[in-house]
Amino acid sequence: MENLGYYDGKYDLIENMTVPFDDRVHYYGDGVYDATCAGNHIIFNLEEHIDRFYNSAELLQIKIPHTKEDLKKILLEMVSKVEGNELFVYWQVTRAVAPRKHVFPEKDAKIWIMIRPSKIGDPKNLLKLITVEDTRFLHCNIKTLNLIPNVMASQKGELAGCDEIIFHRGERVTECSHSNLHIIKDGKFITPPTDHYILPGIARDHLIKMSKQLGIPVEKTIFTLQDMMEADEVIVSSSSNFCLSAYEIDGLKVGGKAPELLHKLQEALMEEYLVATKQKEA
Repeated sequence: MENLGYYDGKYDLIENMTVPFDDRVHYYGDGVYDATCAGNHIIFNLEEHIDRFYNSAELLQIKIPHTKEDLKKILLEMVSKVEGNELFVYWQVTRAVAPRKHVFPEKDAKIWIMIRPSKIGDPKNLLKLITVEDTRFLHCNIKTLNLIPNVMASQKGELAGCDEIIFHRGERVTECSHSNLHIIKDGKFITPPTDHYILPGIARDHLIKMSKQLGIPVEKTIFTLQDMMEADEVIVSSSSNFCLSAYEIDGLKVGGKAPELLHKLQEALMEEYLVATKQKEA
């Protein structure tokens, strides 16, 4: 199949899928999601993404109607049916289908899944970014479906001809609209701490682990807009863009001062992906 969708036990091509009008996602965005990529029909970092998904659901008191093992089985079976060597794997849970009422209904949550072809990010691509004041709510650590601030900021970036936007709260840099943000300065990999302003990214975790394996010192600390602009490299990471670097922010040139360190990280992370998806021997 060229793509595949799933809703509450029903499968079809994504364009043929329908969802009940009273699913609470329509009224409240009442749910959480996660996503990753698959190569060679092997889902990359599946265990970590499943763990984060269940943690997000627990923080919103949503009871997922499958065990972790059952959900992994469904995802793996779906990925095996979709054509293409590189796939985007997305899943979410919404609280219930029930008449509109703010309090939680006592009904079963609904699982949605979407699998479609999508290329992973080429680390050779350089990014053009802009900064946007972070007006999101104070639960950014939950991968909630309420993404209107992210959507509005991303549209601002699109109109400015940029690849991604950088959120900041005052002078503090938080993250991007759908990525984590990090810097390299004086040979150190620096990433913001994962408090309630920051989503604990899976790709972020792997960047931290890879930095340590390569002997690169890691600092989990808050940094400012000025720190970012003066950094040796500015790095954007997500589940399908493991380690991309920026060349411009708000019209000013940035980065490009530690290319060897950057390329070492990029090559190691790509190697990890190729080995994990059995496209290359360990």
